[in-house]
Amino acid sequence: MDEEKQELVGKKLQLTVDEVLEGYVGSFGFSQLIQVLLVSLARIFDSQSTLVTIFTDAQPKSWRCVSPECGSAAAGGSVCGLKAGTWEWSGENSSSTIAEWGLVCDRRFLAALPTSVYFLGSLIGSAVFGRLADASFGRKKSVLISCLLTSITIFLTSLSSNIWIYSLLRFANGISRAGIGICCLVLSTEAVGRKWRGQVSQYGFFFFATGFLSIPLIAYPTRNCWRNLYKIISFLPLVYSIFVLIPFVSESPRWLLVRGRSEEALEVLRNYARINGKEIPSNITLLEPSSSNNGKKDENTLSPIEKLWTTRWAVRRMALIMFTGFGIGFMYYGIQLNVENLSFNLYFTVAINATMEIPAVFVGSFLLGTTNRRRLFSTSAFLAGAFCLFCIVFSTEKNRGGGSLPQLMMEALGFMAAATAFNVLYTYCVELFPTNVRNFAVSMMRQALMLGASISPLLVVYGRLSPSLSFFVFGVSSVVSGLLSLWLPETRNAPLYETLEQQEEEEGLDLACVELGKNVQVSPS
Repeated sequence: MDEEKQELVGKKLQLTVDEVLEGYVGSFGFSQLIQVLLVSLARIFDSQSTLVTIFTDAQPKSWRCVSPECGSAAAGGSVCGLKAGTWEWSGENSSSTIAEWGLVCDRRFLAALPTSVYFLGSLIGSAVFGRLADASFGRKKSVLISCLLTSITIFLTSLSSNIWIYSLLRFANGISRAGIGICCLVLSTEAVGRKWRGQVSQYGFFFFATGFLSIPLIAYPTRNCWRNLYKIISFLPLVYSIFVLIPFVSESPRWLLVRGRSEEALEVLRNYARINGKEIPSNITLLEPSSSNNGKKDENTLSPIEKLWTTRWAVRRMALIMFTGFGIGFMYYGIQLNVENLSFNLYFTVAINATMEIPAVFVGSFLLGTTNRRRLFSTSAFLAGAFCLFCIVFSTEKNRGGGSLPQLMMEALGFMAAATAFNVLYTYCVELFPTNVRNFAVSMMRQALMLGASISPLLVVYGRLSPSLSFFVFGVSSVVSGLLSLWLPETRNAPLYETLEQQEEEEGLDLACVELGKNVQVSPS
């Protein structure tokens, strides 16, 4: 290999980003490892922002009378119908939005409003950041803006005076945090060679799991004031943005190349190579991505995103990935929020779920390097659905669907499988679409995830009355998502293309239809 490089010195060579990475920089050297880790740190704040409501919006477990009038009226064991001031919350979760604003009885479904509008905000934010990150801002600036806005909106949420202001600020927080997950994933995977994409895509989910695990550790000391929990987690993304993201993280060379900034893209790659102890020869230039339209002049003025919606194979993939994402988002977030319907200590059950997500990351990372994406995703989705249905089997009417140790085990294993499917789906989506629409495609898939997630809190609230029904619906949605994924093409070891035209030409997709079980064409490694 070294002799071939010496013979080519002096000749002008135009290479793709993948060829430069694998031939001169290294598919995954020390520089890319640092880049990926620094970028992935932001996923901690994404997780905290999303899952903080498990504690701040928790249903109090018990109450007590503080007036003789209460004792005679509370024979039914319910606070509904009792006069205000004759009773008070006690025990676990006595400081929460539900307790402070009386979101019980005929107001109980208002308790689902903040989380539902948060995910609807994430849906809108995914569309906004997905388009901005592809078209104008780039990956790094989008992460920066998202982190700063997340910090501001989380802090303002801690100052909410009623459920309506609180819900509005959670909606704004959902919009703000949407750019973190999308852009961190794409920014990480676009910095490495094809052999490491699957594993690298999982690193972000490890930090997401770390953020999840940190929530009960922060929530327990602040259990007497839910507002303090918001204030603490609002500080972290601000510190990260100023001291880590701005000075140490590089923009994606693939995005720079697609935007016509090839010299900047090559400079980023040279920096990677230098830190890795290698060097890119001075005669190397980056090959500009093809954008030919085979003589179709009426398409020349279309933007990449507009071309996506006029390309049949891309639309078909997008529809499948979005329907699949809807079911997995509904299941993944629903299971996390549904832990309050298990009759165990809330801090303990959240810690168990967070702990189960960590092996899910490592299992997914290992299997992505050894097995097909489609098979891994569908199997994980089927297992998640099966474990959810087993939760019904191990529940009893006596404990109202909770308190059973076997049920807790089934729930934890189901969440682990759901986390694996959720993580793999992001990697799968990244590989299904080219650079000039990749961030947009991931954002569309994420919108579907968030739409499913926005409905799940309503089922969780209903699950307080019928836990078995919530587990049944979550299980069925996961199985359906696994079935839909079987119609997607396999992408393992396939190159990352730069444009729709290039991908269509290289994969022979002009017929616009991929049969069930058909793999994409893979260039020789």
